[in-house]
Amino acid sequence: MNTPEARTAEGWELQFATNHLGHFALADGLHDVLADDGASRIVVVSSSGHGNSPVVFDDLFFERQRYDEGAAYGQSKTANVLFAVEATRRWAADGITANALMPGGIWTNLQRHWDPAALAATAGLAVKSPEQGAATSVLLATGQALAGIGGRYFEDCREAEVVEAIVDGIHGVRDYALNPVAAERLRDVSLELLRVARAG
Repeated sequence: MNTPEARTAEGWELQFATNHLGHFALADGLHDVLADDGASRIVVVSSSGHGNSPVVFDDLFFERQRYDEGAAYGQSKTANVLFAVEATRRWAADGITANALMPGGIWTNLQRHWDPAALAATAGLAVKSPEQGAATSVLLATGQALAGIGGRYFEDCREAEVVEAIVDGIHGVRDYALNPVAAERLRDVSLELLRVARAG
């Protein structure tokens, strides 16, 4: 989260590679095993940080624009939601659904790269325990009412409202994170990046 600029050996921006491409490759590689179950669920941990940026397809890795750690994190978290949208569209017939979620504000080592001023600005935010933060993930993985439901974004154990801007820095989902056209494009781009990396 909000890491200083860094790149993988392939030249991919680190947050996008870690938060999206690695998980995308894992899920794609497990497709057949998940399909064999007939009722598999993929739970994708995103963040309200997705409100910082849509996926910028013309410059995924900040090769032309100045690197901004918050925008890079936001893009990777938007990619998480788009993955859930497209995985469900493509794989629901195979018995696989995917949903994304915001666990909530939980103070961990994840915030180690935050600017002290940004940390100070969060002083009034409600903070969850790790157990409270895990509740939405557990619901998405096990809730009977969500059987066969996918391609959505949840927070506080309920589906989030689509908003123009993230409310209080935590609540809501941006419409660009649920856009099916962007979701399909992201899948195609991700597959091509992985193909080139494997061939190299």
